[in-house]
Amino acid sequence: MVTDQARATASTPATPTIPATHPLRCSCGALRGEVDVSSNVSRDVNRGICYCRDCQAYAHFLGREKEILNEQGGTDIIQTAPRRVSFTAGREHLACMRLTDEGMFRWYAGCCRTPIGNTLATDRMSFVGLVHACLRSGPVDESFGPARMRANGRSARGEPKPKDEKIFAGVARLLRMMLRERISGGWRHSPFFSPDTHRPVAAPRVLSARELAELRAVVEAASRTAPR
Repeated sequence: MVTDQARATASTPATPTIPATHPLRCSCGALRGEVDVSSNVSRDVNRGICYCRDCQAYAHFLGREKEILNEQGGTDIIQTAPRRVSFTAGREHLACMRLTDEGMFRWYAGCCRTPIGNTLATDRMSFVGLVHACLRSGPVDESFGPARMRANGRSARGEPKPKDEKIFAGVARLLRMMLRERISGGWRHSPFFSPDTHRPVAAPRVLSARELAELRAVVEAASRTAPR
């Protein structure tokens, strides 16, 4: 005999299980990894859209601007603690570049030039801004939530320019995350830096002045041809 309680249980849809990790993968599949989203991920995630010319130049450097940039030149970036990122295959393909000798470390898969993320030049300031293009093999919104902020809207393509949103809240959120990593020692567990020497695991390639000028010109040309 089926009880009312059993019928109610059978008719109630099951709550979807949120996975403990989110897949990270380059386009060709040679470099693979995962992002830990199992505990306290909401406080360790700062997602936003950046329209700065440097992020646009980086996308053009990789030759994947159509995959990385939205229609106004924005990049969807998920900032999180580096200790949450691990590479499970193809780590030898991890490459690094800098637009200038004082710029951010911009990590990508050397095998197919898929962007991975951005870090500062030291592991002691612990965060990585993962570029959405390497996270598309999983449900990005479900794992990391929606974009919380928009930055550098004045550098966006076309008109009207998107307004900057929640910049101060986003910066405060990032600083709190970095402080927690510093106090807890989590900053020591980064896949982008050697735990022994604290040097980057791949030597950064710094663009020449000529290479950077050419990229800037491409970004400027794209901005002029954007729909208005």
